Amino acid sequence: MLYQLFETQRALMSPFSEFASASAKLYSHPLSPFSHSPLSQRVSAGLDLMHRLAKDYEKPEFGIRGVEVDGVEVAVQELIPVTKPFCRLLRFKRYTDDPAVLQKMKDQPTVLVVAPLSGHHSTLLRDTVRQLLKDHKVFITDWTDARMVPLEVGAFHLDDYIAYVQDFIRHVGPDCHVISVCQPTVPVLAAISLMASAGEQTPRSMTMMGGPIDARRSPTAVNNLAMNRSYSWFENNVIYRVPTNFPGAGRAVYPGFLQHTGFVAMNPDRHVTSHYDYFLDLVRGDDDSADSHRQFYDEYNAVLDMPAEYYLDTIRVVFQDFSLVNGTWFVNGQQVRPQDITGTALLTIEGELDDISGAGQTRAAHELCASVPKEHQFHYDAVGAGHYGIFSGRRWRENVYPEVKSFILSYDKPNAVQAAEPAVRAAAETPVGPKVSAVPATKAAQAPTPSRTSRSKKPA
Repeated sequence: MLYQLFETQRALMSPFSEFASASAKLYSHPLSPFSHSPLSQRVSAGLDLMHRLAKDYEKPEFGIRGVEVDGVEVAVQELIPVTKPFCRLLRFKRYTDDPAVLQKMKDQPTVLVVAPLSGHHSTLLRDTVRQLLKDHKVFITDWTDARMVPLEVGAFHLDDYIAYVQDFIRHVGPDCHVISVCQPTVPVLAAISLMASAGEQTPRSMTMMGGPIDARRSPTAVNNLAMNRSYSWFENNVIYRVPTNFPGAGRAVYPGFLQHTGFVAMNPDRHVTSHYDYFLDLVRGDDDSADSHRQFYDEYNAVLDMPAEYYLDTIRVVFQDFSLVNGTWFVNGQQVRPQDITGTALLTIEGELDDISGAGQTRAAHELCASVPKEHQFHYDAVGAGHYGIFSGRRWRENVYPEVKSFILSYDKPNAVQAAEPAVRAAAETPVGPKVSAVPATKAAQAPTPSRTSRSKKPA
């Protein structure tokens, strides 16, 4: 019933939102007589803010039309090589007439970015993709809003998510490098583990950024909610049916508007201040700052519904049973064994100020991937970065990305990671459980450097 009430409210607010937008332009357009009246700028700013607070936010576009490669501007086109009911695989194809740049692009590493299915659209990683395109061939998962998937397509579980990731890796090719951001770190590690256990060739490297590999470590408010509420509580309180005005009518989902409410509730003062600053920017005529606000909230306020079965599986497996770190996770009857991975290099990245995935949660992947030689495991702490800062914004571009680029380039050649020694592999046969002692990912992690962000030099 809550979903129906939300849709009714949205429909009622839509005309008001459009009226506020038109009125704001009436008080700001230079040819309008109202724009010359006293307080016209404040009236226009207030109406514009009302419009943005009341409007419905649709899925944004990536909008990446070109990037600079080796000093040359190249065109970028979005292609869809694979389409599945709950996800599309996007490829950002680059074009240029410069023969030297074209050859360089052909030789660059291929990256598969697995975007989160956790409320926001994959366009949240626009800055990630734009930066990667300068030095890589880029694919990304583009998850579909569950309310747009007809009920007759069937359910979508966490196991299906893992199968999708495996299919995408096979399509892109085993020579790719996989980057998982936040939520997908767990299913991506499971997908690669199962491929390794089955004897399939695994990606050359995997980069895991700010994800809940072991949510017991430094739990955040998000973790505490998932861990302290029972499974039945989530089942009874946050799952609703899609209304009849969408293609997925009748599908059980975790609605995006509930997720968005949770996002805002984490830092309400910050959002109130941001909107007030936007009002002042409009009054002062600071168009650049106002545009930055619009771009951020156009993305932040655009949310999607998650399939209920997938959401509940994630709550149980990741945040309540800790199945991955306890070695008790079975996918279609096959045990998930990260210790079977031997030929894939590992880089984990955490933000110093991350309030969604706490310190040590992502780094726990190193203990699980016991058969990856220690010299091919790396960890990077992004000083001063919050959750979004590790994959978007200035700190991502200036601090995190150079580390990711260097790591991928070091392993973009066949057999870059040698198989572990037999003794190491034998030790990995021991089930991974909560009693396994923590082992630093690299020597650099044991010996702090002045910047606190350096990691050990990788082998050539």
